[in-house]
Amino acid sequence: MDRPTLPTPRGRADPPAPSSEKSRRSRPAREPAARSASPGRPGPRRVDVREWLGGLRISGFVVIMLGLVVLGTFVLVPTVGTYMDQRQQIQALRTAVALSESEVADLQSQRERWSDPAYITTQARERLFYTMPGEVVYLIDDDLPASEALQEQQDVSQDVGQTRTDWMSQLVRSVAAAGAAQVAVPTLGVPDPPSPAP
Repeated sequence: MDRPTLPTPRGRADPPAPSSEKSRRSRPAREPAARSASPGRPGPRRVDVREWLGGLRISGFVVIMLGLVVLGTFVLVPTVGTYMDQRQQIQALRTAVALSESEVADLQSQRERWSDPAYITTQARERLFYTMPGEVVYLIDDDLPASEALQEQQDVSQDVGQTRTDWMSQLVRSVAAAGAAQVAVPTLGVPDPPSPAP
């Protein structure tokens, strides 16, 4: 059995290893047999792992560079995570600053409104029910029961609805009912008290 040899770098020519005459004679005898077995196709090529691993040459510089890459990865991964967290915090703070600036703008506009005497007068009338001298204020209490109070109206629909009643007959009925209604005549002053019966 032949010993595997390491491939030589290009440009160098090592002297051939001494071998016996038997091995020299037996090699040419095997090659024609292999070639004659498959005339049109090349035979399956065997890869010797030891020969391939022996061909890899790793220098000290490559080992040092790989170590630096691994070390740099371990050093940079936490730093990148911290950087991303800080970027998120900065974005959140920018959003908070924008909200605060809008609130400040609203408060400044309110301060400018309160410097207007007409606005102050309007607010005093609506909130505190203040009046100018000589004015009379009438307050109306909402004394309707809950069943008769106005209910909230539904939102207006975007769809066009169709009525199922005859609007013409309802109009005629409404006009006839308005014409037949009795009109109450208002009396001015205080009505006379009823006379006593004899």
